[in-house]
Amino acid sequence: QVQFEESGGGLVQPGESLRLSCTISGISFDVYKMAWYRQAPGKQRELAAFIRRDDSTNYSDSVKGRFTISRDNAKKTMYLQMNNLKPEDTASYYCNADQSGVQNYWGQGIQVTVSS
Repeated sequence: QVQFEESGGGLVQPGESLRLSCTISGISFDVYKMAWYRQAPGKQRELAAFIRRDDSTNYSDSVKGRFTISRDNAKKTMYLQMNNLKPEDTASYYCNADQSGVQNYWGQGIQVTVSS
């Protein structure tokens, strides 16, 4: 059984930082491409960042230069360091694990709110 534990969300002011964590049990974490998606109210879910098995990364233009994705295979945990947060970063953030599209799992989501 695959289980997700997402943490680190909350309410912050513009310009502040948050660090999201996603710990997964029940899969061989190191063989999965890991990603953070986000969905703002009334909008479609969009990719924020992903990290491959070889630790190469990719970011959406909206978060590039402010967010950093990383992973610790020994801890089966993925992180998203979010700096200089903006109100438009307000969304539910979802952890995703993908193995070449054959197996794909989603976390339950965690809320990030950026507001003054």
